[in-house]
Amino acid sequence: MNRPRRHTLLIATALAASTIGIALPPPAAAELAAIASRQRAEKKHFTDSEIVEGFMKTAFGAEYHLAGRVDRIRKYEVPVRVFADGRADRRAQIGKIVADIATRVRHLDIAMVDSNEAANVLVKLVRDRDLFRTISTFYGGERAREIKSSLDPQCLSGFRKNEKFEIEHSDVILTVDNGDFVFLDCAYEELLQSLGPINDTASVPWTMFNDNVSMGFFDVYDQYLLNLLYDPRIKAGMTVQEVKAVLPAVLADVRIWVKQVNGLAD
Repeated sequence: MNRPRRHTLLIATALAASTIGIALPPPAAAELAAIASRQRAEKKHFTDSEIVEGFMKTAFGAEYHLAGRVDRIRKYEVPVRVFADGRADRRAQIGKIVADIATRVRHLDIAMVDSNEAANVLVKLVRDRDLFRTISTFYGGERAREIKSSLDPQCLSGFRKNEKFEIEHSDVILTVDNGDFVFLDCAYEELLQSLGPINDTASVPWTMFNDNVSMGFFDVYDQYLLNLLYDPRIKAGMTVQEVKAVLPAVLADVRIWVKQVNGLAD
């Protein structure tokens, strides 16, 4: 199985003008053997330092950014509304993924909508042969060539933030015809990264934000990262030092939630 080539862009503000028991929904296509085997082998218990390391490495920085500072927290401070444009069966899978994310991230208000006008996250579902043309439509021909030569993506996402580092809009581009595992792996990572944890890291082995890791589902470790990011005490624009000051208290509460929502024992 080929590992999906997943990449996320940070679009600078300058480009904006031009451009507890809970019943969980079943994971999308959980019957896939590749996903089921990963779920059985998944590591679910982590030390504080393991979680904090992953959070700091993914919430700050950016794998590929066009301009602007990357040393602050980036996140949505408003409800997230997702519109998927493309093949009907893949749209249905996106709906299940969004519902799964909504259930597992406590303070994130995220849901599907029926129109692009009502959305601040656009998921564009395209054939693999149309990927470069679609990237060119979103970012222009010259930028698309730069992206292709430096990243060679199989799926891609990016977001636009304001001067307060609040994300205002995200675009996610996914290919629909490279198989279910590749689609689900890309969809989970790109949707989650479009919410803020944009920086990939090769040094954390448990996160899907590592290009050497393929999941196809919303794993426990990344649930910790997203729940930290969307805790109300972690605010857009915070510096590393500001985050470190509140992180111990936030992590204590996030631990309770993640264990509860996944039915994990202490």
